Amino acid sequence: MEPSLTRKKQPTIAAQDGRVTHPASPEADVPLAVSGVTVSYGEKPAVFSVDAVFPANAMSAIIGPNGAGKSTLLKAALGVIPRLSGEVHVFGQPIEEARERIAYVPQRASVDWDFPTTVIDVVQMGLYRKVGLLGRLSGHMKARALDCLDRVGMADFAQRQIGQLSGGQQQRVFLARALAQDADLYLLDEPFAGVDAATERAIIDVLKLLKSEGKAVVAVHHDLSTVRDYFDHVFLINVRRMAEGPVETAFTTENLQATYGGRLAATHLDELSMAGGV
Repeated sequence: MEPSLTRKKQPTIAAQDGRVTHPASPEADVPLAVSGVTVSYGEKPAVFSVDAVFPANAMSAIIGPNGAGKSTLLKAALGVIPRLSGEVHVFGQPIEEARERIAYVPQRASVDWDFPTTVIDVVQMGLYRKVGLLGRLSGHMKARALDCLDRVGMADFAQRQIGQLSGGQQQRVFLARALAQDADLYLLDEPFAGVDAATERAIIDVLKLLKSEGKAVVAVHHDLSTVRDYFDHVFLINVRRMAEGPVETAFTTENLQATYGGRLAATHLDELSMAGGV
């Protein structure tokens, strides 16, 4: 039987064993906590009654098969798409009251790269939260935007049209825009999709530096072979929450097979074992 998709004002969490529980009060030091989040595209839920806690001072990966609800969960948490039910808290506050602490890097494929704007203009968009859309950027803020471009190796492209860049370069620019926001929580939707190896290394170096500065990073990720190298915490989803926890204990063969089912080939598991073991 399909789960009910009726909108609820006071959401509860339906566990897989049928028990109903109420979400615990989020802690102020938890960067992102979602409780009982359900999202539907039509009659069938894309995400159903998902609970997740993403820890501080960590890099967290959201993984699962295609169509499992990875990006949907991230967008629903942000409010980019509507939730049928559920609550989202950022550092203990409802997300609506804590947006200034969040930076978001969308999927590159979802962006209109033909829009006529320069690289530096894109990065400076990350600063308008501080001054308002009609405010003027100070010289200090403009210098900050250039510094963020430099951190991702794109300072020499500041005056280039964004549509003239390669896919990897565009992704670096959007990461620079996120850096300009000086957030505490960074949410990224498949940041490594379609980029070259050099760009992937540059991005992961920046993200690890953010972690070392006490920031929290949550990324939708699809390459299982790099999970152990890149991340500390993992959340596995296939419409429902399947498992979560530190990579050492949650990124296991058992959890992967439960999440991916027959779509996780034995040869791929062998590759993961060679890359560091599961």
